Amino acid sequence: MESENQTRILEIILLGFSEDPELQPFIFGLFLSMYLVTVLGNLLIILAIISDSHLHTPMYFFLSNLSLVDICFSTTIVPKMLVSIHTENKAISYMDCLTQVYLTMFFPILDTLLLTVMAYDRFVAICHPLHYTIIMNPCLCGLLVFITWFIGVMISLLHIFLMRHLSFCRDLEIPHFFCELTHILKLVCSDTFLNNTLIYFMTGVLGVFPLIGILFSYSQIASSIRKMSSSRGKQKAFSTCGSHLSVVSLFYGTGVGVHFTSAVTHSSQKVSVASVMYTVVTPMLNPFIYSLRNKDVKGALRRLLSRATSCL
Repeated sequence: MESENQTRILEIILLGFSEDPELQPFIFGLFLSMYLVTVLGNLLIILAIISDSHLHTPMYFFLSNLSLVDICFSTTIVPKMLVSIHTENKAISYMDCLTQVYLTMFFPILDTLLLTVMAYDRFVAICHPLHYTIIMNPCLCGLLVFITWFIGVMISLLHIFLMRHLSFCRDLEIPHFFCELTHILKLVCSDTFLNNTLIYFMTGVLGVFPLIGILFSYSQIASSIRKMSSSRGKQKAFSTCGSHLSVVSLFYGTGVGVHFTSAVTHSSQKVSVASVMYTVVTPMLNPFIYSLRNKDVKGALRRLLSRATSCL
């Protein structure tokens, strides 16, 4: 009962990047700028896809979902950090922290599964072009997106469920800029064997199997591209796949970087910097990757912006 009461009134301190007051305006301005670019860039991608009938295809349907997830992921972390810097209050309630833990697990799971679904979409489009519209019909596309959200919800809820009976008995300070599950568990004095087992198991399953699916899809795509006689067909295939491969490389590269940094260093500042790449920089860069490397998206953005300026 005592530990339950402690949990109800709990507040956790997020130490952030630095306690140097001279650095706070710079950190605030940097993260505010990155957040605005992330929201604006991904929102433009979504609006371009919605407004252009040429982009009403499975690939861009999945891309619009990915952009929405990137907006939500950044919004889960950055605004709270900006408020903390502005008000000079680093405390976060236990329930707010728990919500942030849930969402910072949920959205990366969606990212992983959506990137896998997009690789499957490219596999069908390039390796089975004659059956593409039959296989990737609207019902299947909707089902695939629903399954990704369902898996994300259930796995994240399972982690939160296992945290219900944890008791905290250490200084409630996290040397990080958001509530992350592994950092929360370091504050716990009760048994966390099940929590850690679930983390390792789910990290393995959601990290390895989707990556295997993506690699298999692209091995088949590479084989099909080699057999193409048309140079224009090869160029188009490389154009659509290149953007997705760049996003996959960035997502997995930064994700592995965070885990590797956490494993080899005890410096909280280095871990925080690696986490910024994964949680803030990657969602910010994704719209640029798709708009710069994809002619269809660039054309849709031009038409959207020209319509917007003509209305002013």
